[in-house]
Amino acid sequence: MESAFLIEKLVLAVVIFAISLGVAAYSTLAERKIAAFLQGRVGPHRAGPHGMLQPLADGGKMFFKEEIIPAESNAFLFIMGPSLALLTALIGSAVIPWGQSMKIGDLNIDLQVADINVGILYVFGVVSLGVYGIMIGGWASNNKFSLMGAIRAASQNISYEIAMGLSLIALLMVSGSLSLRDIAEQQHGFWSDGWFSWYVFKQPLGFLLFLICAFAECNRTPFDLPESENELVAGYHTEYSGFKLGAFLFAEYINMFVSSAVMATLFWGGYNYPGMDWVHEILGASLAPLVGFVVLLIKIFCFIFFFMWIRWTIPRFRYDQLMNLGWKVLIPLAIANIVLTGIWITVKDNLL
Repeated sequence: MESAFLIEKLVLAVVIFAISLGVAAYSTLAERKIAAFLQGRVGPHRAGPHGMLQPLADGGKMFFKEEIIPAESNAFLFIMGPSLALLTALIGSAVIPWGQSMKIGDLNIDLQVADINVGILYVFGVVSLGVYGIMIGGWASNNKFSLMGAIRAASQNISYEIAMGLSLIALLMVSGSLSLRDIAEQQHGFWSDGWFSWYVFKQPLGFLLFLICAFAECNRTPFDLPESENELVAGYHTEYSGFKLGAFLFAEYINMFVSSAVMATLFWGGYNYPGMDWVHEILGASLAPLVGFVVLLIKIFCFIFFFMWIRWTIPRFRYDQLMNLGWKVLIPLAIANIVLTGIWITVKDNLL
Protein backbone atom coordinates (compact mmCIF):
# COMPACT_ATOMS: atom_id res chain seq x y z
CA MET A 1 0.00 0.00 0.00
CA GLU A 2 2.80 2.43 0.87
CA SER A 3 4.65 1.68 -2.38
CA ALA A 4 1.45 2.29 -4.38
CA PHE A 5 1.01 5.63 -2.58
CA LEU A 6 4.60 6.66 -3.40
CA ILE A 7 4.20 5.65 -7.06
CA GLU A 8 0.94 7.62 -7.28
CA LYS A 9 2.56 10.76 -5.87
CA LEU A 10 5.65 10.34 -8.05
CA VAL A 11 3.54 10.04 -11.21
CA LEU A 12 1.48 13.08 -10.19
CA ALA A 13 4.64 15.09 -9.46
CA VAL A 14 6.09 14.18 -12.89
CA VAL A 15 2.82 15.14 -14.63
CA ILE A 16 2.68 18.52 -12.85
CA PHE A 17 6.39 19.03 -13.60
CA ALA A 18 5.72 18.38 -17.31
CA ILE A 19 2.66 20.65 -17.34
CA SER A 20 4.62 23.46 -15.64
CA LEU A 21 7.43 23.23 -18.20
CA GLY A 22 4.93 23.03 -21.09
CA VAL A 23 2.98 26.05 -19.88
CA ALA A 24 6.23 27.99 -19.33
CA ALA A 25 7.45 27.12 -22.83
CA TYR A 26 4.25 28.16 -24.57
CA SER A 27 3.86 31.22 -22.35
CA THR A 28 6.88 32.61 -24.22
CA LEU A 29 4.99 32.15 -27.50
CA ALA A 30 1.81 33.61 -26.00
CA GLU A 31 3.73 36.63 -24.72
CA ARG A 32 5.15 37.34 -28.17
CA LYS A 33 1.80 36.80 -29.88
CA ILE A 34 -0.05 39.06 -27.42
CA ALA A 35 2.63 41.75 -27.79
CA ALA A 36 2.35 41.48 -31.57
CA PHE A 37 -1.45 41.77 -31.42
CA LEU A 38 -1.34 44.85 -29.18
CA GLN A 39 1.29 46.47 -31.41
CA GLY A 40 -0.34 45.58 -34.74
CA ARG A 41 2.24 42.96 -35.75
CA VAL A 42 2.09 39.28 -36.70
CA GLY A 43 4.52 37.79 -34.20
CA PRO A 44 6.32 34.43 -34.62
CA HIS A 45 4.79 32.56 -37.56
CA ARG A 46 7.51 30.57 -39.34
CA ALA A 47 8.37 27.68 -36.99
CA GLY A 48 5.42 25.38 -37.52
CA PRO A 49 1.82 26.36 -38.30
CA HIS A 50 1.15 29.86 -36.91
CA GLY A 51 4.49 29.65 -35.06
CA MET A 52 3.35 26.81 -32.76
CA LEU A 53 6.81 25.21 -32.81
CA GLN A 54 8.61 28.45 -31.91
CA PRO A 55 9.08 27.47 -28.21
CA LEU A 56 10.79 24.24 -29.32
CA ALA A 57 13.03 26.21 -31.68
CA ASP A 58 13.92 28.69 -28.92
CA GLY A 59 14.57 25.89 -26.42
CA GLY A 60 16.80 24.04 -28.88
CA LYS A 61 18.72 27.23 -29.63
CA MET A 62 19.41 27.84 -25.93
CA PHE A 63 20.29 24.20 -25.28
CA PHE A 64 22.88 24.01 -28.07
CA LYS A 65 24.42 27.47 -27.71
CA GLU A 66 27.92 27.73 -26.30
CA GLU A 67 28.02 27.96 -22.51
CA ILE A 68 30.10 30.96 -21.46
CA ILE A 69 31.27 31.40 -17.86
CA PRO A 70 33.03 34.75 -17.22
CA ALA A 71 36.67 34.31 -16.24
CA GLU A 72 36.37 36.43 -13.07
CA SER A 73 33.13 34.82 -11.87
CA ASN A 74 32.59 32.18 -9.20
CA ALA A 75 31.92 29.23 -11.52
CA PHE A 76 30.11 27.01 -8.97
CA LEU A 77 27.73 29.75 -7.77
CA PHE A 78 27.33 31.01 -11.35
CA ILE A 79 25.83 27.62 -12.25
CA MET A 80 23.99 27.21 -8.95
CA GLY A 81 22.05 30.50 -9.31
CA PRO A 82 19.78 29.59 -12.23
CA SER A 83 19.52 26.00 -10.99
CA LEU A 84 18.18 27.16 -7.62
CA ALA A 85 15.81 29.65 -9.26
CA LEU A 86 14.34 26.93 -11.49
CA LEU A 87 14.11 24.38 -8.64
CA THR A 88 12.26 26.71 -6.27
CA ALA A 89 9.88 27.71 -9.07
CA LEU A 90 8.98 24.08 -9.79
CA ILE A 91 8.45 22.87 -6.21
CA GLY A 92 5.96 25.64 -5.47
CA SER A 93 3.16 23.70 -7.18
CA ALA A 94 3.43 20.71 -4.82
CA VAL A 95 0.71 21.90 -2.41
CA ILE A 96 -1.79 23.19 -4.99
CA PRO A 97 -5.00 21.07 -5.21
CA TRP A 98 -5.61 20.54 -8.92
CA GLY A 99 -9.02 18.93 -8.52
CA GLN A 100 -11.28 16.79 -6.39
CA SER A 101 -10.25 13.24 -5.57
CA MET A 102 -10.48 10.98 -8.62
CA LYS A 103 -11.74 7.42 -8.29
CA ILE A 104 -10.41 4.82 -10.74
CA GLY A 105 -11.76 1.39 -9.81
CA ASP A 106 -10.89 0.83 -6.17
CA LEU A 107 -8.13 3.43 -6.28
CA ASN A 108 -8.78 6.90 -4.87
CA ILE A 109 -6.32 9.47 -6.29
CA ASP A 110 -5.87 12.92 -4.75
CA LEU A 111 -4.95 15.46 -7.43
CA GLN A 112 -2.45 17.08 -5.07
CA VAL A 113 1.15 16.07 -4.48
CA ALA A 114 1.22 17.08 -0.79
CA ASP A 115 -1.82 18.04 1.26
CA ILE A 116 -0.15 19.70 4.24
CA ASN A 117 -2.04 21.75 6.81
CA VAL A 118 0.31 24.73 6.41
CA GLY A 119 0.24 24.88 2.63
CA ILE A 120 0.22 28.68 2.49
CA LEU A 121 3.31 28.86 4.70
CA TYR A 122 4.99 26.35 2.38
CA VAL A 123 4.25 28.56 -0.62
CA PHE A 124 5.67 31.61 1.16
CA GLY A 125 8.77 29.65 2.16
CA VAL A 126 9.38 28.57 -1.43
CA VAL A 127 8.78 32.10 -2.73
CA SER A 128 11.30 33.43 -0.20
CA LEU A 129 13.90 30.92 -1.37
CA GLY A 130 13.47 31.93 -5.00
CA VAL A 131 15.25 35.24 -4.51
CA TYR A 132 18.41 33.39 -3.42
CA GLY A 133 18.88 32.05 -6.96
CA ILE A 134 18.73 35.59 -8.33
CA MET A 135 21.04 36.96 -5.63
CA ILE A 136 23.59 34.17 -6.08
CA GLY A 137 23.54 34.52 -9.87
CA GLY A 138 23.91 38.30 -9.77
CA TRP A 139 26.74 38.24 -7.22
CA ALA A 140 28.64 35.33 -8.83
CA SER A 141 28.67 37.09 -12.23
CA ASN A 142 31.16 39.67 -10.90
CA ASN A 143 29.38 42.36 -12.90
CA LYS A 144 28.16 45.60 -11.34
CA PHE A 145 24.97 45.63 -13.41
CA SER A 146 24.17 42.03 -12.43
CA LEU A 147 24.82 42.79 -8.77
CA MET A 148 22.64 45.89 -8.87
CA GLY A 149 19.81 43.89 -10.45
CA ALA A 150 20.17 41.18 -7.79
CA ILE A 151 20.07 43.76 -4.97
CA ARG A 152 16.98 45.32 -6.52
CA ALA A 153 15.31 41.91 -6.76
CA ALA A 154 16.10 41.08 -3.12
CA SER A 155 14.87 44.40 -1.70
CA GLN A 156 11.78 44.30 -3.93
CA ASN A 157 10.85 40.75 -2.93
CA ILE A 158 11.40 41.40 0.78
CA SER A 159 9.29 44.57 0.65
CA TYR A 160 6.35 43.06 -1.22
CA GLU A 161 6.38 39.75 0.66
CA ILE A 162 5.32 41.67 3.77
CA ALA A 163 2.29 43.17 2.04
CA MET A 164 1.49 39.81 0.43
CA GLY A 165 1.58 38.02 3.78
CA LEU A 166 -0.57 40.67 5.44
CA SER A 167 -3.10 40.49 2.57
CA LEU A 168 -3.59 36.79 3.32
CA ILE A 169 -4.09 37.20 7.07
CA ALA A 170 -7.60 38.54 6.49
CA LEU A 171 -8.34 35.57 4.21
CA LEU A 172 -7.09 33.18 6.90
CA MET A 173 -9.34 34.90 9.45
CA VAL A 174 -12.32 34.13 7.23
CA SER A 175 -11.33 30.60 6.20
CA GLY A 176 -9.79 29.47 9.49
CA SER A 177 -7.25 27.24 7.72
CA LEU A 178 -3.75 27.35 6.21
CA SER A 179 -4.42 24.33 3.96
CA LEU A 180 -5.01 25.12 0.29
CA ARG A 181 -7.22 22.03 0.04
CA ASP A 182 -9.46 23.27 2.87
CA ILE A 183 -9.67 26.76 1.38
CA ALA A 184 -10.57 25.32 -2.03
CA GLU A 185 -13.25 23.06 -0.52
CA GLN A 186 -14.79 26.02 1.35
CA GLN A 187 -15.39 27.66 -2.06
CA HIS A 188 -17.36 24.65 -3.33
CA GLY A 189 -19.59 25.51 -6.26
CA PHE A 190 -20.30 29.22 -6.58
CA TRP A 191 -23.18 30.02 -4.22
CA SER A 192 -23.71 28.85 -0.64
CA ASP A 193 -25.64 30.09 2.38
CA GLY A 194 -27.11 32.97 0.40
CA TRP A 195 -23.68 34.37 -0.55
CA PHE A 196 -21.03 33.95 -3.21
CA SER A 197 -18.71 31.23 -1.91
CA TRP A 198 -15.57 32.38 -3.74
CA TYR A 199 -13.32 34.42 -1.48
CA VAL A 200 -12.73 37.13 -4.07
CA PHE A 201 -16.25 38.40 -3.18
CA LYS A 202 -15.51 38.30 0.56
CA GLN A 203 -11.97 39.67 0.31
CA PRO A 204 -11.82 41.93 -2.79
CA LEU A 205 -9.18 44.23 -1.29
CA GLY A 206 -7.11 41.26 -0.13
CA PHE A 207 -7.19 39.83 -3.65
CA LEU A 208 -6.18 43.15 -5.21
CA LEU A 209 -3.24 43.49 -2.81
CA PHE A 210 -2.16 39.89 -3.43
CA LEU A 211 -2.37 40.40 -7.20
CA ILE A 212 -0.17 43.51 -7.11
CA CYS A 213 2.37 41.76 -4.88
CA ALA A 214 2.36 38.74 -7.21
CA PHE A 215 3.48 41.02 -10.06
CA ALA A 216 6.34 42.27 -7.88
CA GLU A 217 7.33 38.76 -6.71
CA CYS A 218 7.48 37.52 -10.32
CA ASN A 219 9.49 40.59 -11.42
CA ARG A 220 6.88 41.37 -14.04
CA THR A 221 6.16 44.81 -15.50
CA PRO A 222 5.58 47.34 -14.00
CA PHE A 223 7.83 45.81 -11.30
CA ASP A 224 10.63 44.54 -13.56
CA LEU A 225 13.31 46.81 -12.05
CA PRO A 226 15.73 43.85 -11.49
CA GLU A 227 15.92 43.35 -15.27
CA SER A 228 15.29 46.84 -16.70
CA GLU A 229 17.16 46.69 -20.00
CA ASN A 230 17.47 50.44 -20.49
CA GLU A 231 19.29 50.82 -17.14
CA LEU A 232 20.99 47.51 -16.28
CA VAL A 233 21.38 45.85 -19.72
CA ALA A 234 19.47 42.78 -18.48
CA GLY A 235 19.95 42.94 -14.73
CA TYR A 236 20.91 39.86 -12.77
CA HIS A 237 21.27 37.62 -15.85
CA THR A 238 23.41 40.01 -17.91
CA GLU A 239 26.37 37.58 -18.03
CA TYR A 240 24.25 34.46 -18.66
CA SER A 241 23.82 32.70 -21.97
CA GLY A 242 22.64 29.39 -23.34
CA PHE A 243 20.86 26.92 -21.10
CA LYS A 244 21.58 28.84 -17.86
CA LEU A 245 19.88 31.94 -19.26
CA GLY A 246 16.99 29.71 -20.34
CA ALA A 247 16.70 28.41 -16.76
CA PHE A 248 16.29 31.95 -15.41
CA LEU A 249 13.70 32.80 -18.05
CA PHE A 250 11.83 29.53 -17.50
CA ALA A 251 11.82 30.15 -13.75
CA GLU A 252 10.10 33.50 -14.30
CA TYR A 253 7.33 31.96 -16.41
CA ILE A 254 6.89 29.01 -14.03
CA ASN A 255 6.62 31.48 -11.13
CA MET A 256 3.92 33.27 -13.08
CA PHE A 257 2.09 29.95 -13.62
CA VAL A 258 2.33 28.95 -9.94
CA SER A 259 1.32 32.44 -8.74
CA SER A 260 -1.72 32.31 -11.01
CA ALA A 261 -2.61 28.86 -9.64
CA VAL A 262 -2.31 30.10 -6.04
CA MET A 263 -4.48 33.16 -6.74
CA ALA A 264 -7.09 31.04 -8.52
CA THR A 265 -7.14 28.59 -5.59
CA LEU A 266 -7.25 31.15 -2.78
CA PHE A 267 -9.66 33.67 -4.25
CA TRP A 268 -11.38 32.34 -7.38
CA GLY A 269 -12.61 28.95 -6.21
CA GLY A 270 -9.74 26.84 -7.57
CA TYR A 271 -11.23 23.82 -9.33
CA ASN A 272 -14.78 24.78 -8.24
CA TYR A 273 -17.33 26.12 -10.71
CA PRO A 274 -21.10 26.68 -10.87
CA GLY A 275 -23.07 23.46 -11.36
CA MET A 276 -20.19 21.15 -10.43
CA ASP A 277 -22.43 18.88 -8.32
CA TRP A 278 -24.68 18.33 -11.33
CA VAL A 279 -21.65 17.55 -13.51
CA HIS A 280 -20.35 15.16 -10.83
CA GLU A 281 -23.65 13.25 -10.85
CA ILE A 282 -23.53 12.86 -14.64
CA LEU A 283 -19.84 12.05 -15.16
CA GLY A 284 -19.13 10.29 -11.86
CA ALA A 285 -16.06 10.41 -9.65
CA SER A 286 -13.75 9.28 -12.46
CA LEU A 287 -14.29 12.06 -15.01
CA ALA A 288 -15.79 14.97 -13.05
CA PRO A 289 -12.44 15.86 -11.35
CA LEU A 290 -10.91 16.29 -14.82
CA VAL A 291 -13.52 18.95 -15.59
CA GLY A 292 -12.50 20.77 -12.40
CA PHE A 293 -8.85 20.49 -13.44
CA VAL A 294 -9.65 22.06 -16.83
CA VAL A 295 -11.63 24.83 -15.11
CA LEU A 296 -8.65 25.59 -12.87
CA LEU A 297 -6.34 25.71 -15.90
CA ILE A 298 -8.71 28.16 -17.63
CA LYS A 299 -8.61 30.44 -14.58
CA ILE A 300 -4.80 30.18 -14.53
CA PHE A 301 -4.54 31.03 -18.23
CA CYS A 302 -6.77 34.09 -17.68
CA PHE A 303 -4.36 35.32 -15.00
CA ILE A 304 -1.34 34.62 -17.24
CA PHE A 305 -2.99 36.63 -20.03
CA PHE A 306 -3.53 39.46 -17.54
CA PHE A 307 0.16 39.35 -16.56
CA MET A 308 1.13 39.68 -20.23
CA TRP A 309 -1.48 42.31 -21.03
CA ILE A 310 -0.18 44.52 -18.22
CA ARG A 311 3.42 44.09 -19.44
CA TRP A 312 2.66 45.53 -22.85
CA THR A 313 0.34 48.27 -21.55
CA ILE A 314 1.90 49.91 -18.48
CA PRO A 315 5.44 51.35 -18.20
CA ARG A 316 7.63 50.36 -15.26
CA PHE A 317 7.86 52.37 -12.05
CA ARG A 318 10.87 54.33 -10.95
CA TYR A 319 12.62 52.55 -8.10
CA ASP A 320 11.55 55.09 -5.48
CA GLN A 321 7.93 54.80 -6.67
CA LEU A 322 8.14 51.03 -6.40
CA MET A 323 9.39 51.10 -2.80
CA ASN A 324 6.94 53.82 -1.77
CA LEU A 325 4.05 51.79 -3.16
CA GLY A 326 5.13 48.72 -1.20
CA TRP A 327 5.84 50.36 2.16
CA LYS A 328 3.54 53.39 2.22
CA VAL A 329 0.47 52.14 0.34
CA LEU A 330 0.15 48.35 0.21
CA ILE A 331 1.20 47.56 3.79
CA PRO A 332 -1.15 50.16 5.39
CA LEU A 333 -3.99 48.94 3.14
CA ALA A 334 -3.32 45.33 4.13
CA ILE A 335 -3.38 46.25 7.84
CA ALA A 336 -6.62 48.20 7.34
CA ASN A 337 -8.11 45.17 5.57
CA ILE A 338 -7.22 42.98 8.56
CA VAL A 339 -8.94 45.41 10.96
CA LEU A 340 -12.06 45.68 8.78
CA THR A 341 -12.24 41.90 8.42
CA GLY A 342 -11.99 41.48 12.18
CA ILE A 343 -14.82 43.98 12.71
CA TRP A 344 -16.95 42.24 10.06
CA ILE A 345 -16.41 38.80 11.62
CA THR A 346 -17.22 40.12 15.12
CA VAL A 347 -20.42 41.84 13.95
CA LYS A 348 -21.51 38.78 11.98
CA ASP A 349 -20.91 36.44 14.92
CA ASN A 350 -22.86 38.71 17.29
CA LEU A 351 -25.79 38.95 14.88
CA LEU A 352 -25.89 35.17 14.49
